[in-house]
Amino acid sequence: QAAAPLHPVTVQCQEARVVVTVHRDLFGTGRLVRATDLTLGSAGCLPAVWSAAETTVTFIAGLHECGSTLTVTPDALVYSTSLNYKPVLTGNPVIVRTSPAVVPLECHYPRRDNVSSNGVKPTWVPFRSTISSEEKLPFSLRLMNDDWSAERVSPIFQLGETLHFQAGVNTENHAPLRLFVDTCVATRTPERSSSPQYAFIDFSGCLMDGQLDDATSTFISPRPRPDVLQFAVDAFQFAGDSSNLIYITCHLKVSLADQAPDPLNKACSFNKTNNLWAPVEGTWDICSCCEMRSCGLAR
Repeated sequence: QAAAPLHPVTVQCQEARVVVTVHRDLFGTGRLVRATDLTLGSAGCLPAVWSAAETTVTFIAGLHECGSTLTVTPDALVYSTSLNYKPVLTGNPVIVRTSPAVVPLECHYPRRDNVSSNGVKPTWVPFRSTISSEEKLPFSLRLMNDDWSAERVSPIFQLGETLHFQAGVNTENHAPLRLFVDTCVATRTPERSSSPQYAFIDFSGCLMDGQLDDATSTFISPRPRPDVLQFAVDAFQFAGDSSNLIYITCHLKVSLADQAPDPLNKACSFNKTNNLWAPVEGTWDICSCCEMRSCGLAR
């Protein structure tokens, strides 16, 4: 609605700025106030567009400019500022014919929705995306029972049994993600870099243990969901270790679900039937580096 005597102040809350249009007949009396007596916010920003011949004055300011304040509510971001009218005394300094005025202004932006169109190119990152990028992704790694239906109660295994691992990530409030297991290293102590150690998954997702003659270790294909990856590893222990205690440390990572798997983002098992590496998804060539034991530097 255009600024007019009945509605002397209008506000446009845009993606990254606010546009305030003021009709100079601010009080609806027919007397036009001087444009130079109008400012925006506690910083006293001057109009961006005005002239003595025009009946309206326009302010343009960034949401964080001119001394505006931000209030965060459960549902909205509220940017608050004010239009200030402070008449300068002229003529007889003993009398005045108008009073100062402060018009509070607010712009409300929903926290839970991002509204856009092909015609709008935002100049800032939407709030929801900013929060998502700062959050820690909640990864999980669990030992499951033999049919994958529930988490295994006991961490004790006999040699000859199979360890069923399920890696996952909570993708709530995030774009769809695909989970990968970069490495898994077994050690005698909780310290990841201790010796001896056995990397049964290595080289950005190669299940190296499956190459051994006495092992059937493999990634489970297909996945239950893109954000879950299951793999089975034959139980083992360190030679000469009387404690029979093993610590396992895995590095989990994600890529966007619509990003095609590649040599750095893959889940590859060794197929003893055809003596080839095979991926859970993606083209077979992404696993060729497992044979060379060099898949580049992980991102």
